[in-house]
Amino acid sequence: MALTVPHPRTPSDGGIAQWYEYELGWATAGGSPVRLPTGLRFDVLELPADAGAAVLRRTDSAGTAGPVALMGHRMRLLVAAGSADELPGLLDWLQWGGIALGLTTIGAGGLMTAPPPPGWFGSRGAAVWLRPPVPGREVEPTLPTLNPFGRSAGTDGGISPDLVRLVDTVATECHRARLLRTNTPRANTQPLAFS
Repeated sequence: MALTVPHPRTPSDGGIAQWYEYELGWATAGGSPVRLPTGLRFDVLELPADAGAAVLRRTDSAGTAGPVALMGHRMRLLVAAGSADELPGLLDWLQWGGIALGLTTIGAGGLMTAPPPPGWFGSRGAAVWLRPPVPGREVEPTLPTLNPFGRSAGTDGGISPDLVRLVDTVATECHRARLLRTNTPRANTQPLAFS
């Protein structure tokens, strides 16, 4: 009698689309690879992966971020639908406007490449979930959004994570990562501190 060893599932585009549609209730766009329309249930903040890793370290301890994907050298943080439109104003208000941060958004009318579901294999270089959405659980309450003035984010009060705090953290880490990348021994043209 031969033993069968369970293998992680190797997804087809149809299987991936079905997982998103039936397990999460998310819309998918046709084609290969499977893509997720943004602006319906979520928008995306996209940033350099090195900055994103620092953001995750800071937000994991505070529990202030929703699902997160990685594609190549870019990290994608899912945020509340409509947040992409708010980003330029938030960056200006937080005094990050006009600074090259490497931060972009994908909002209404955009598409995000769908990572394979957790436990499924994808092709080399494909998008992957770092913090996947949870089947059977609505994603919207976990997404950073603009909270009413004077109310703080937290899971105990049922208020969604605060988009302003997340954007400030993202901008800080994007700026820090850019300075570190440009201050390597090869490109040491700018000191990090002035006397």
